[in-house]
Amino acid sequence: MGLFDGKKVIVIGDRDGIPAPAVEECLKTTNAEVVFASTECFV
Repeated sequence: MGLFDGKKVIVIGDRDGIPAPAVEECLKTTNAEVVFASTECFV
């Protein structure tokens, strides 16, 4: 059993860093459910 198995995940990415879709793609290899994902600009 992995760390994210059966978990619901909220992904907040950074426009100038790692965007949310990249994190979502990584989470596809787990059994986590992404319930919200957004890429924001933190200034």
